Amino acid sequence: MSHDHEDSGRAIDADGVDRRNFLSCMAWVGTGLLWTVNGGVPRSSRLGAETPAKGQLFFMQISDSHIGFDKAANSDVTATLRAAIAKINALPAQPAFLLHTGDITQLSKPSEFDTADQVLREARTGKTFYVPGEHDVGVDGGASYLERYGKDAQKGREGGGWYSFDHSGVHFIGLVNVLNLKAGGLGSLGAEQLDWIERDVKHLSSSTPIVVFAHVPLWSVYPAWGWGTDDGARALGYLKRFGSVTVLNGHIHQTMQKVEGNVAFHTALSTAFPQPRPGTAPSPGPMVVPAGQLRDVLGVREVHYVPSNRHLAVVDHTLSGNSPDAAFAAGEAAARAHTATVPQAVAGASGSNEVTIDNFAFNPKIVPIAAGSKLTWRNRDDVPHKIQSADNRFVGSPLLDTKSVYSVGFPESGEYPYFCSLHPVMQGKVVVKR
Repeated sequence: MSHDHEDSGRAIDADGVDRRNFLSCMAWVGTGLLWTVNGGVPRSSRLGAETPAKGQLFFMQISDSHIGFDKAANSDVTATLRAAIAKINALPAQPAFLLHTGDITQLSKPSEFDTADQVLREARTGKTFYVPGEHDVGVDGGASYLERYGKDAQKGREGGGWYSFDHSGVHFIGLVNVLNLKAGGLGSLGAEQLDWIERDVKHLSSSTPIVVFAHVPLWSVYPAWGWGTDDGARALGYLKRFGSVTVLNGHIHQTMQKVEGNVAFHTALSTAFPQPRPGTAPSPGPMVVPAGQLRDVLGVREVHYVPSNRHLAVVDHTLSGNSPDAAFAAGEAAARAHTATVPQAVAGASGSNEVTIDNFAFNPKIVPIAAGSKLTWRNRDDVPHKIQSADNRFVGSPLLDTKSVYSVGFPESGEYPYFCSLHPVMQGKVVVKR
């Protein structure tokens, strides 16, 4: 993809993204379409036009169930997860297994995991394979997640949870890119996991089809919103010699496709709520769509492996069976209108010892306070955030759900940078003066 920044007919955003070229490099995958790629060119056919032949591998992907979420974007996420499972159960042929690509829960609570397990057991499929999302590891660094789903996972020094398995001649690699996130960074795999990937595929023939599944995209979908993985390119470098590589992820709650040589990238719909398309709203996060259109933007993914094809074939089903385009556009317009009415705090305002968290931003981003006083963070977003000191100079917060507050005293003067450890592109600074 190339950018011509001197073309006055193109709009270059403040984040450096040429929006027209950005979108031209991707296919927005519509519901009811079976996508295959021949020679790097996507093509589609109507849903149901191609059914799995006997003996061919066929599996499903679901993502971002967010059990425990109960805000305006979806007040009953358990019901929509159950509807997704019903959609799978209604298919003419039953899949070999499910892949769940993370954010099973909203707040990592045992009761949320229990509810998700109960609903997922209703699926008439084989085993369900998991990778965690940031919402599944935010409370205890993934300990509860690993206790439930990490029986076969690698448990290394940095928390672990990654693993691989083989099925019907395909090698599957489940990666974890939501632990040990750094301020300003994107998703991260880390050196230990990267070394493991290299070892894991070393013995495989280059003709072996590879399926990688993770929560955060391994490619840079939209770094301004944290939609990418810092060291994803290195992981993909170990897979260059393979003729067929398919990468499946969640996190962004929408279907997008990108093809680079031997690698086909696919992001998935959520079963809980949509998020805006890149750059079409002020921030990511739960997006409210018009009444009656929620199931237009939620769904499941069907994946087929046909040995004679270069890439795996992917079908995205919305829960309603309708196209998601109109609902996405309406939700994005409403998000922009809402943000225009939200007042912004000003750094240094008189008596301002509070930072609000709104639209995935700290407001104000830089706040001066007097030494010996306290600063309070108040979460107004519909998703949890977690305050973490960038240099470990003050005690970070627990997971802050909507309307939660957290206060810290700052006895010493100095500058204290911090970030959200769930969404590390969110950064702020406390400037303490005597």
